[in-house]
Amino acid sequence: MTKPITPIPVPGEPEEPIRAELFSPERLEQHGESLAAAQAISIPTDAGRPLIPRVLENGRVLLEYYRSTAEAIQHDQAITPAAEWLVDNFYIVEEQLREIRDDLPPGFYRKLPKLKVGHLEGFPRVFGVAWAYVAHTDSRFDPELLRAFVSAYQRVQPLTIGELWAVAITLRVVLVENLRRIAERLVRSRQARVEADLLADKVLGAAGQT
Repeated sequence: MTKPITPIPVPGEPEEPIRAELFSPERLEQHGESLAAAQAISIPTDAGRPLIPRVLENGRVLLEYYRSTAEAIQHDQAITPAAEWLVDNFYIVEEQLREIRDDLPPGFYRKLPKLKVGHLEGFPRVFGVAWAYVAHTDSRFDPELLRAFVSAYQRVQPLTIGELWAVAITLRVVLVENLRRIAERLVRSRQARVEADLLADKVLGAAGQT
Protein backbone atom coordinates (compact mmCIF):
# COMPACT_ATOMS: atom_id res chain seq x y z
CA MET A 1 0.00 0.00 0.00
CA THR A 2 1.33 3.43 -0.91
CA LYS A 3 2.56 5.49 2.04
CA PRO A 4 1.51 9.15 1.74
CA ILE A 5 4.11 11.88 1.81
CA THR A 6 3.67 15.50 2.70
CA PRO A 7 2.58 17.34 -0.47
CA ILE A 8 4.15 20.67 -1.29
CA PRO A 9 2.01 23.50 -2.65
CA VAL A 10 2.54 24.20 -6.35
CA PRO A 11 0.27 27.16 -7.22
CA GLY A 12 -1.00 27.83 -10.71
CA GLU A 13 0.15 26.23 -13.91
CA PRO A 14 3.84 25.26 -14.15
CA GLU A 15 6.00 27.55 -16.25
CA GLU A 16 7.43 26.07 -19.40
CA PRO A 17 11.11 25.07 -19.29
CA ILE A 18 13.49 27.50 -20.98
CA ARG A 19 13.78 25.57 -24.21
CA ALA A 20 13.58 26.49 -27.87
CA GLU A 21 14.81 25.06 -31.16
CA LEU A 22 18.13 23.28 -30.64
CA PHE A 23 20.78 25.03 -32.74
CA SER A 24 23.99 23.70 -34.26
CA PRO A 25 27.18 25.62 -33.35
CA GLU A 26 27.04 27.48 -36.68
CA ARG A 27 23.36 28.33 -36.32
CA LEU A 28 23.95 29.44 -32.72
CA GLU A 29 26.59 31.93 -33.88
CA GLN A 30 24.17 33.29 -36.47
CA HIS A 31 21.58 33.68 -33.74
CA GLY A 32 24.10 35.56 -31.60
CA GLU A 33 24.55 38.10 -34.39
CA SER A 34 20.81 38.49 -35.03
CA LEU A 35 20.13 38.79 -31.29
CA ALA A 36 22.69 41.58 -30.98
CA ALA A 37 21.02 43.46 -33.83
CA ALA A 38 17.57 43.04 -32.29
CA GLN A 39 18.22 43.86 -28.63
CA ALA A 40 17.57 47.48 -27.64
CA ILE A 41 18.79 48.81 -24.30
CA SER A 42 17.64 51.64 -22.05
CA ILE A 43 19.77 54.79 -22.17
CA PRO A 44 20.73 55.83 -19.59
CA THR A 45 20.76 52.55 -17.67
CA ASP A 46 18.63 52.34 -14.56
CA ALA A 47 17.94 49.87 -11.78
CA GLY A 48 15.59 47.85 -14.01
CA ARG A 49 13.75 44.79 -12.75
CA PRO A 50 15.53 43.01 -9.88
CA LEU A 51 16.85 39.48 -10.40
CA ILE A 52 17.87 38.48 -6.88
CA PRO A 53 14.31 38.16 -5.46
CA ARG A 54 13.52 35.60 -8.17
CA VAL A 55 16.80 33.80 -7.49
CA LEU A 56 15.94 33.60 -3.78
CA GLU A 57 12.44 32.35 -4.59
CA ASN A 58 13.87 29.70 -6.91
CA GLY A 59 16.21 28.58 -4.14
CA ARG A 60 13.33 28.33 -1.66
CA VAL A 61 11.17 26.33 -4.08
CA LEU A 62 14.02 23.99 -5.04
CA LEU A 63 14.70 23.34 -1.35
CA GLU A 64 11.04 22.36 -0.90
CA TYR A 65 11.27 20.04 -3.91
CA TYR A 66 14.49 18.53 -2.54
CA ARG A 67 12.88 17.82 0.85
CA SER A 68 9.75 16.41 -0.78
CA THR A 69 11.80 14.09 -3.01
CA ALA A 70 14.00 12.97 -0.11
CA GLU A 71 10.83 12.15 1.84
CA ALA A 72 9.50 10.15 -1.12
CA ILE A 73 12.73 8.13 -1.15
CA GLN A 74 12.37 7.44 2.59
CA HIS A 75 8.87 6.11 1.89
CA ASP A 76 10.26 3.78 -0.81
CA GLN A 77 8.40 5.56 -3.56
CA ALA A 78 9.68 5.36 -7.10
CA ILE A 79 11.31 8.55 -8.39
CA THR A 80 12.69 9.52 -11.76
CA PRO A 81 16.45 9.66 -12.46
CA ALA A 82 16.14 13.45 -12.75
CA ALA A 83 14.58 13.70 -9.28
CA GLU A 84 17.27 11.42 -7.89
CA TRP A 85 19.91 13.72 -9.44
CA LEU A 86 18.37 16.70 -7.61
CA VAL A 87 18.66 14.91 -4.27
CA ASP A 88 22.22 13.69 -4.88
CA ASN A 89 23.48 17.03 -6.18
CA PHE A 90 21.48 19.60 -4.26
CA TYR A 91 24.67 20.84 -2.63
CA ILE A 92 25.76 22.04 -6.10
CA VAL A 93 22.54 24.00 -6.45
CA GLU A 94 23.11 25.63 -3.04
CA GLU A 95 26.67 26.48 -4.07
CA GLN A 96 25.48 28.18 -7.25
CA LEU A 97 22.86 30.17 -5.35
CA ARG A 98 25.50 31.44 -2.92
CA GLU A 99 27.81 32.46 -5.77
CA ILE A 100 25.00 34.33 -7.53
CA ARG A 101 24.22 36.33 -4.39
CA ASP A 102 27.90 37.09 -3.79
CA ASP A 103 28.75 38.02 -7.40
CA LEU A 104 25.70 40.16 -8.21
CA PRO A 105 25.62 42.96 -5.62
CA PRO A 106 23.05 45.77 -6.13
CA GLY A 107 25.63 48.40 -7.13
CA PHE A 108 27.06 46.20 -9.87
CA TYR A 109 23.61 45.10 -11.04
CA ARG A 110 22.41 48.70 -11.44
CA LYS A 111 25.25 49.46 -13.88
CA LEU A 112 24.36 46.64 -16.28
CA PRO A 113 22.52 47.88 -19.42
CA LYS A 114 18.87 46.84 -19.31
CA LEU A 115 16.63 45.62 -22.13
CA LYS A 116 14.09 48.15 -23.37
CA VAL A 117 11.56 45.74 -24.95
CA GLY A 118 10.61 42.06 -25.11
CA HIS A 119 9.63 39.43 -22.56
CA LEU A 120 12.79 40.23 -20.55
CA GLU A 121 12.22 43.99 -20.60
CA GLY A 122 13.91 45.67 -17.63
CA PHE A 123 16.35 42.83 -17.06
CA PRO A 124 20.05 43.12 -18.00
CA ARG A 125 20.94 42.69 -21.67
CA VAL A 126 23.50 40.05 -20.70
CA PHE A 127 20.72 38.13 -18.93
CA GLY A 128 18.92 37.99 -22.29
CA VAL A 129 22.11 36.69 -23.90
CA ALA A 130 22.38 33.92 -21.29
CA TRP A 131 18.68 33.11 -21.67
CA ALA A 132 19.04 32.68 -25.44
CA TYR A 133 22.12 30.47 -25.02
CA VAL A 134 20.35 28.17 -22.55
CA ALA A 135 17.17 28.00 -24.65
CA HIS A 136 18.93 27.02 -27.87
CA THR A 137 21.42 24.55 -26.34
CA ASP A 138 18.94 22.73 -24.06
CA SER A 139 20.92 23.94 -21.00
CA ARG A 140 24.14 22.37 -22.26
CA PHE A 141 27.18 24.05 -20.74
CA ASP A 142 30.06 24.09 -23.24
CA PRO A 143 32.66 26.82 -22.60
CA GLU A 144 33.81 26.91 -26.23
CA LEU A 145 30.26 27.05 -27.53
CA LEU A 146 29.41 29.84 -25.09
CA ARG A 147 32.54 31.77 -26.03
CA ALA A 148 31.70 31.48 -29.75
CA PHE A 149 28.14 32.64 -29.09
CA VAL A 150 29.24 35.70 -27.12
CA SER A 151 31.93 36.52 -29.69
CA ALA A 152 29.35 36.36 -32.49
CA TYR A 153 27.11 38.72 -30.51
CA GLN A 154 29.99 41.16 -30.08
CA ARG A 155 30.75 41.23 -33.79
CA VAL A 156 27.51 43.20 -34.09
CA GLN A 157 27.15 44.87 -30.69
CA PRO A 158 30.02 44.96 -28.18
CA LEU A 159 29.20 44.22 -24.56
CA THR A 160 30.62 46.27 -21.71
CA ILE A 161 33.36 44.92 -19.44
CA GLY A 162 30.77 44.58 -16.69
CA GLU A 163 28.50 42.57 -18.97
CA LEU A 164 31.30 40.23 -19.99
CA TRP A 165 32.05 39.69 -16.30
CA ALA A 166 28.34 38.98 -15.71
CA VAL A 167 28.00 36.33 -18.44
CA ALA A 168 28.90 33.50 -16.05
CA ILE A 169 26.72 34.93 -13.27
CA THR A 170 23.61 35.38 -15.41
CA LEU A 171 24.14 31.95 -16.96
CA ARG A 172 23.92 30.49 -13.46
CA VAL A 173 20.76 32.50 -12.83
CA VAL A 174 19.08 31.15 -15.98
CA LEU A 175 20.16 27.56 -15.29
CA VAL A 176 18.76 27.73 -11.75
CA GLU A 177 15.53 29.20 -13.15
CA ASN A 178 15.28 26.35 -15.63
CA LEU A 179 16.01 23.76 -12.94
CA ARG A 180 13.17 25.16 -10.84
CA ARG A 181 10.76 24.90 -13.78
CA ILE A 182 11.76 21.31 -14.56
CA ALA A 183 11.70 20.29 -10.88
CA GLU A 184 8.19 21.73 -10.58
CA ARG A 185 7.01 19.39 -13.31
CA LEU A 186 8.74 16.41 -11.68
CA VAL A 187 7.01 17.11 -8.36
CA ARG A 188 3.61 17.55 -10.00
CA SER A 189 4.06 14.27 -11.86
CA ARG A 190 5.07 12.41 -8.71
CA GLN A 191 2.16 13.83 -6.72
CA ALA A 192 -0.23 12.75 -9.47
CA ARG A 193 1.17 9.20 -9.33
CA VAL A 194 0.81 9.14 -5.53
CA GLU A 195 -2.81 10.30 -5.76
CA ALA A 196 -3.52 7.64 -8.39
CA ASP A 197 -1.95 4.94 -6.20
CA LEU A 198 -3.99 6.03 -3.18
CA LEU A 199 -7.17 5.97 -5.24
CA ALA A 200 -6.30 2.50 -6.55
CA ASP A 201 -5.74 1.30 -2.97
CA LYS A 202 -9.19 2.57 -1.97
CA VAL A 203 -10.86 0.95 -4.97
CA LEU A 204 -9.15 -2.36 -4.34
CA GLY A 205 -9.95 -2.17 -0.65
CA ALA A 206 -13.61 -1.51 -1.38
CA ALA A 207 -13.58 -4.58 -3.65
CA GLY A 208 -12.21 -6.72 -0.84
CA GLN A 209 -8.85 -7.30 -2.59
CA THR A 210 -5.31 -6.89 -1.31
